[in-house]
Amino acid sequence: MLIGEVARRSGVSARMLRHYDALGLVSPSGRTVGGYREYSAGDVRRIFAVEGLRSLGLSLEQVGRALADPHFAPAALVAELVRAAEERLARERELLERLRAVEGSAPADWPDVLRVVGLLQELAAPSAARRQRAALADDLPVPAGVLAGAVLAEDDPNVAGALRWALARSGDGGLSALAVGLRSGDAAVRRRAVRAVAAQAGTPGADDLLRGALADPDAAVRGDAALVLGRRGETAAVPVLVAMVVAGTADVDAAEALGALSRDPADAGAVLTALVAELGAPGAGPAVRIRLAQALVEVPGPAAREALRRLATDADPGVALVAAALAGMPERPAGDPGDEGG
Repeated sequence: MLIGEVARRSGVSARMLRHYDALGLVSPSGRTVGGYREYSAGDVRRIFAVEGLRSLGLSLEQVGRALADPHFAPAALVAELVRAAEERLARERELLERLRAVEGSAPADWPDVLRVVGLLQELAAPSAARRQRAALADDLPVPAGVLAGAVLAEDDPNVAGALRWALARSGDGGLSALAVGLRSGDAAVRRRAVRAVAAQAGTPGADDLLRGALADPDAAVRGDAALVLGRRGETAAVPVLVAMVVAGTADVDAAEALGALSRDPADAGAVLTALVAELGAPGAGPAVRIRLAQALVEVPGPAAREALRRLATDADPGVALVAAALAGMPERPAGDPGDEGG
């Protein structure tokens, strides 16, 4: 087969075939009487082998080494190519996000573009103080998706708070990006995401994300979602809030959220039932019973007071003492918001 026909059948240009020949990668097996390159079926198969390896990102030098050595072990080279491809993709994703940020700011001229680029660089600065100043800057609109990405990556609590504030006051709150964060395999990312969603509770879509977070495998994610939803009157948060009281994790906040739920008579029964059930659980030691008693005092109504009076006769003196003191406190009427909003 002459070079022109090989080029047509293989899709490799005649110029590249001559280059392969010059490098010794694929040399034609013969020559015609007129001196033209003549390729055998084996030569064509080698051309396809070269193209196949090149499609994986191998250089021509690497291709030559691979084809020249029958004992060549590809594993290490393929692993190196995978790492290189991942690095390229990361750079391309970063570039894409930067371009989207510039596009979302609707720049009027190139100085606008440069200001947005400068702001993005500040959000990624190694200094927490610089990142915080960038988050609080209001001279340029930062797309919500960019802020959400920064929130999910930020581990400094002060900067994270500033970013959550900026995100909450941005156009759409970046909820779609935060939803992706809530599905991350990294619990730390999910915690950052749920706190950012919690800062937007009550906005369209935010409460749905928080309800979904109640089933998260990480207790901190569940707890952050439950505290917000409980204060908003969501009975779905009751099991998580009661579990927080039992575990002693933010138990005071959880008890207050249960109290807020209980001020609606329709929800008070569910809260009381859940607390009393934990009092009778096999693992409810004295410390757990004291925390449950402290949660019961937040629940209005005679049934909660009766549960406290029963606890006042508890076999453990400490539990009995705390329950008796709590049972003797004036009862907060149902619907009383207490100190909230005062």
